[in-house]
Amino acid sequence: MRIAVLDDYQHVAHRYADWQALGADVEFLHQHLAGTEDVVAALADADVVVAMRERTPFPRERLARLPKLRLLVTTGMANASIDLEAARELGITVCGTRSPVSATPELTWGLILSLVRQIPAEAAGMRAGEWQHTVGGDLDGRVLGVVGLGRLGARVAAIGRAFGMRVLAWSENLDPEHARSLGTEPVAKRELFAAADVVTVHYKLSPRSAGIVGAEELSWMRPSAYLVNTSRGPLVDTTALVAALHEGRLAGAGLDVYDTEPLPADHPLRTAPGTVLTPHLGYVTEGTYEVFYGQAAEAVRAWADGAPVRVLAG
Repeated sequence: MRIAVLDDYQHVAHRYADWQALGADVEFLHQHLAGTEDVVAALADADVVVAMRERTPFPRERLARLPKLRLLVTTGMANASIDLEAARELGITVCGTRSPVSATPELTWGLILSLVRQIPAEAAGMRAGEWQHTVGGDLDGRVLGVVGLGRLGARVAAIGRAFGMRVLAWSENLDPEHARSLGTEPVAKRELFAAADVVTVHYKLSPRSAGIVGAEELSWMRPSAYLVNTSRGPLVDTTALVAALHEGRLAGAGLDVYDTEPLPADHPLRTAPGTVLTPHLGYVTEGTYEVFYGQAAEAVRAWADGAPVRVLAG
């Protein structure tokens, strides 16, 4: 059995599971496979593929060109980039792993604090021999707007309250009573964007939610406000965001996710003013990798034994 583990950027996947116990030929791919031809060439002999989140799409066309593939394991229990119907028709089992909830909210607050207190700029100044150039903002008494109040959004909201912030919440199908039970105020979309000092996005990506933060929503925000996205890149209209930043219509943006990943070296976000950019680190922690890779190996073992676990069905 040949197993291919995708997108092992840090060369560490081998540390987080007992791959040798599977008795298989395991290959860790450290470079992202971007195009279909690259994917097919690299995975042509793979019986099992372990994919990192939605990073490498597996539409019907790709799956059909991987005749040896019999098991596809994705980290997380949902992956919009995998055609589950096509996988089922082609006899490919798709399994998932549990997703810890703490890592992404923690990074979210790292981005918020970096923006509001100008930490990256001041840290760079210190390395250059400088001293105090900026005046940071405050969180206590300010307004946090949470777009999407699921498991991650609710955790971010709780931390916002601990900072003494007033927390507003909005989503398409938000239950007002549930929102209030979490100590947040359910409001209309426009009210949230207009009132918040920080807007943070925690929404599931789907064809309906793509671009849920667009030019109109950005126009509702105040020039002193910040936007943070640690969810999925396409939820925010990147072109509109870059324009708003260059025109000074936002104080800044903290981004961990992008339309294209890895982010191209010449992407306009890399030179946009007022940004703190991280390379999709939301889930990249010791604890998360222990779960992701440990349960991925467990899924391979269970499938090989004829009793697959955490099977995803379309």
